[in-house]
Amino acid sequence: MTRAFTQLAFSPAVKAAQARYGARQHGERIERQEPPRDRLNDDLMAFIAAADSFFIATASRDGWPHVQHRGGPAGFLKVLDDRTLAFADFSGNKHYITAGNLSENDRVMLFLIDYERGRRLKIWGRAAVIDNDPTLVDRVRDPSYPAKVERVIRVEVLAWDLNCRQHFPKLIREGGAGAPSGSIRP
Repeated sequence: MTRAFTQLAFSPAVKAAQARYGARQHGERIERQEPPRDRLNDDLMAFIAAADSFFIATASRDGWPHVQHRGGPAGFLKVLDDRTLAFADFSGNKHYITAGNLSENDRVMLFLIDYERGRRLKIWGRAAVIDNDPTLVDRVRDPSYPAKVERVIRVEVLAWDLNCRQHFPKLIREGGAGAPSGSIRP
């Protein structure tokens, strides 16, 4: 069985770059590793459920990339099952680049960072903008968070990978563990 993220990320051009820079054998070892990492495990589900922030990457039909930060109360990125995530898309800057890109190209990557523990999670998937599903909105809404929910974005998880900790900034929350969001310092 092949590691799922390598099927998506190791294109012929990436494999050629790995060969050119002497890392193709390493890439081949990663491709063969088990498990396939195409479903979230309990540890990752807990990591996601505790996150109060992530980055979402989309691309237009023409391939122009866009990365956007999403934030909210811890747990606003909901794990619906081991292959499905969803989050309330709150009112924001009114650019709608993520929603527009997803209307013509459903490929998405989520990037979650835990600066305190030096952990980064990349999730590849396919996403859909859900405009009219009150049941799903209720499932992802946090009644104690005052932001307006404009829609839901649902992500089908295709693959995931944890980044290495090399060159990772060590940041901690002011006041230690459990301090409010937004108070991170080096």
